[in-house]
Amino acid sequence: MIKELRIENFAIIDKIELLFGDGLSTFTGETGAGKSILLDAIEALMGGRAETTMIRANAERANLEAVFAIPEANRGAVLDLLRKEELLDSEEEILFNREIRRNGRNTARLNGRMVTVSLMREIGSYLVDIHGQSEHLSLLSVRQHLNLLDRFAGNSELLKNYQRVYGEITSVQTKLEELREAEKDAARQTDILQFQIQEIEAAKLKPSEEDGLRNELSRLANAEKLASLAQTAYTLLEDSTPEAQSVSDMLGEVSRAVSGLAKIDQELAEMAEQADALSIQASEIALTLQEYIDQVEYNPKRLNEVETRLGLLATLKKKYGSDEEAVLAFAEQAREKLDNISHAEERIAEMEEMEEKLLLQLAEAASRLSESRSAAAETLSSAVEKELADLKMAGARFSASITRKPDEAGVDLGDGEKVRFTGSGVDHVEFLIAPNPGEGLKPMVKIASGGETSRLMLALKNVLANADTIPTLIFDEIDQGIGGRVGATVGEKLWQLGASHQVLCVTHLPQLAAFGNQHFHVMKQVVDGRTVTVVEVLSDTRRVDELAQMFGGKNDVNLAAAQETLNTATEFKAGD
Repeated sequence: MIKELRIENFAIIDKIELLFGDGLSTFTGETGAGKSILLDAIEALMGGRAETTMIRANAERANLEAVFAIPEANRGAVLDLLRKEELLDSEEEILFNREIRRNGRNTARLNGRMVTVSLMREIGSYLVDIHGQSEHLSLLSVRQHLNLLDRFAGNSELLKNYQRVYGEITSVQTKLEELREAEKDAARQTDILQFQIQEIEAAKLKPSEEDGLRNELSRLANAEKLASLAQTAYTLLEDSTPEAQSVSDMLGEVSRAVSGLAKIDQELAEMAEQADALSIQASEIALTLQEYIDQVEYNPKRLNEVETRLGLLATLKKKYGSDEEAVLAFAEQAREKLDNISHAEERIAEMEEMEEKLLLQLAEAASRLSESRSAAAETLSSAVEKELADLKMAGARFSASITRKPDEAGVDLGDGEKVRFTGSGVDHVEFLIAPNPGEGLKPMVKIASGGETSRLMLALKNVLANADTIPTLIFDEIDQGIGGRVGATVGEKLWQLGASHQVLCVTHLPQLAAFGNQHFHVMKQVVDGRTVTVVEVLSDTRRVDELAQMFGGKNDVNLAAAQETLNTATEFKAGD
């Protein structure tokens, strides 16, 4: 539901801040005072049109902001969208903001972050349903009718059971299609897969083999230089000449001298150990270098083998994967595909048998779902027609039409005719209406607009109240073309609808306005030579005055009528 609304520099509104409660809120005021402008602002916040002509004269921008409580019924869908777009600040509220700039660069924000208008509209569709001059109403969307009928019928378990079988059969059919496609191209695929498997197996790959080969390649390619450097180091350590001693000999003399010092001065014992260790380490290094020199050799044949092997690995990686492990995994997958092709006929027969069994289960689940829908459609039609009669549309007819589409690839419900099935069943549902006696039933989207449409929507909303998950319903000019007696009936029904929804209604009828839990009076004032819209939440006394004005003027007769109307509404609400 909408909790707060702030409007600045929008049409003739300078600045307004409103707080809304539960139930029915009514808006009254003279024509042109700005009542519908408030609803236009809400619609713009829900992703509707936002044009520069909406900006107040002499202002550079209009700013619209609203805080909405996230409804329990739609919480999962709304939170999923917010999380997906990284917009979730709270699981309880959403902040909507729309800025309309004179230069045409408008911005839409959710929870303070810029978003696309389409995302704002998508999330807004879970929160507000507006019926008025904009013709924006979820009930006029045919794709919503099946969902509404299912919720009205309480079909959640039947639908869940159907969708379980539907999920199984679509999985089987997908696998069947893959097997049949593979069978068509079996010979070519077999040759390709066998070649790929043989090529990889012939290589006899070892995990992480390439790293070792590259190290070996580096040694083989630099064998002469490695041998030279090792020999130089060894010569310095071990080879003595008449002119110079080797490093090992000199380190031996150092060790013996320091050992002699330690025998005289015990404090040098540790140094003597270090000198001895250094001499021994030099001898060990020399021995290791000698062994390395013996191993290093220039081997053109081995160099060529390593280069060839690395080239093969590069080719395999280019074809089948980024490393040895990926190439081996590709080979395993190819073996599985080859196995599937080899046993395709057998697997297809198994899958076709499974498909046949699942189609029978699907037909049974679809039939139960359709029966429930048909029964609910009759109940819904009767209930809506009763509501329409209460609203002085006696003779109007309503029908929830259920049709099916023939499809040779569909499911047989037992009558020999196959029909198309989807994730929601085999039925197509559309609400039809004949507003006047003698007229044929027509799709709701084609009926006339105005008070007739508004009353139809109100009738549907009342009947579908528990099935409709959109928390805030807005009606503009719902009283168009109806009188006071019908207005009181409309007021009663709107107030009853307010038990399960937040309802905002613009009205010119005092009989309807009296039912509001909140009553907003919208009026124009001239401030500093400019016209502005002002909104006042009416107290009981001011409310009687406003209702009297709506009856024709503030006089004793109209004041008495206003008080009586308010008392009648209060008594109805207390006894309902």
